[in-house]
Amino acid sequence: MVCTVLCTLYAFGEIKYVFYFIGDGMGSNQVLGAEMYRSALQGEPLGRVQTLMTTFPYSGSASSYSKSNGITDSAAAGTCLATGQKTKNGMLGLGPDSTRLTTIAEELKAQGWGIGIMTTVAIDHATPGAFYGHVKKRSMYYEIGQQLSESGFDFFGGAGFHYPQGKKDDEKINLYRLAEERGYTVVHGAEEVINFQDSAISKMILVQATDDQGAKHGDNLSYAIDRKEGDLTLRQIVSTAIPFLAARHERFFMMVEGGMIDYACHGDDAATAFGEVWDMDEAMREAFAFYQQHPEETLIIVTADHETGGLALGNSDYTLHLDLLQHQQCSAWILSDLFSQLFKEKQKPSWEDVKRIYKEQLGFWDKVEITAAEDAELKTLFKSARAKKSKDTKTMYKTINALGDAGIALLNQKAHIGWTTRAHSAHVVPIFAIGPGAEIFSGWHDNTEIVPLIKEAVK
Repeated sequence: MVCTVLCTLYAFGEIKYVFYFIGDGMGSNQVLGAEMYRSALQGEPLGRVQTLMTTFPYSGSASSYSKSNGITDSAAAGTCLATGQKTKNGMLGLGPDSTRLTTIAEELKAQGWGIGIMTTVAIDHATPGAFYGHVKKRSMYYEIGQQLSESGFDFFGGAGFHYPQGKKDDEKINLYRLAEERGYTVVHGAEEVINFQDSAISKMILVQATDDQGAKHGDNLSYAIDRKEGDLTLRQIVSTAIPFLAARHERFFMMVEGGMIDYACHGDDAATAFGEVWDMDEAMREAFAFYQQHPEETLIIVTADHETGGLALGNSDYTLHLDLLQHQQCSAWILSDLFSQLFKEKQKPSWEDVKRIYKEQLGFWDKVEITAAEDAELKTLFKSARAKKSKDTKTMYKTINALGDAGIALLNQKAHIGWTTRAHSAHVVPIFAIGPGAEIFSGWHDNTEIVPLIKEAVK
């Protein structure tokens, strides 16, 4: 089958441009849920407003287990999606025996391709780092950041570096300064990009605006649901990277990660997760517009490293009420912060103070019916929090206080959404593809097969 497809591919022309989208934590239910939610918002609760990715002509699925466990972590999964080889959980860019693995980005760079790596989280996080980093532990952020500068890749975009000075050693060279010493121009925020669009710079790192040390906002971009005017977006990063790479290289490869899908799913926060799926899909439209200009030379692949949360679309009877999610005005992170701020400003906040936040941010009582039993349960939790006896929930990336966590959980329950975990699952992940040779991504795959298929398509 592969030979037949590739013969057809070469009859149409050589692939010069590859877009590789990875939705971190994005299982099939995250995609379907996002579409069904958008449909409910438009008054069509029984329909689907499709994402761009599900309109692509070819689709499949992939298993995601690692070398060490049936459930992978992001480092092992990212390594596999970058190299085609499985490794142990926690390891990045190395085989299970610590052998250095060559990534598809490194291989194509050696062949003269332009390379762009971009994400909604830190540029030294597991998935982007898997395309240029080689360390025994994914938590070695400073070392991964050093290897970013050594990669020679042409474009990086995202939130910034996790620890630009290292965690504890102030004597270490700042990673932004190191990158500049190695030929990168660091651009802060979408507005600043305008000043460099027609310049002769050869390598760019685009990050959101930071403080002088580059450490203030290095972990992630804003969730789509929390975004404010002027915040850097994934779509802006992609729209900057495409002309930047196209002007400097005859061929280019771009890996684009929707990293905040995973963050939201670790918090079991459906409305925020669905918003992140759509946000990555919006960024994908920049690649699709380029594809429409170069249809015989452009391949777009969309997949995920793993599923997060064990998301179930249904938790009781045969109904969904995803329309209720429209009343959520902020992420679980921000909701938690609002309650924390309330307790800082008032040593003894009232139940009415707490109810006001629930009403404003989740629509409780006014727009979302709250039963007497649910009201009593929330009030009991409030009393426990005021007595400093409530327990916070520690997710993968942020601790959420009890009041914020309970509010999101109750809204999800009322929407009939279920979660089995705050960690990863072994669910299969989707694959979508369009362009010459996209047929070969159809059907059932293991994640080890995706990189070899890309290599076959572009050779």
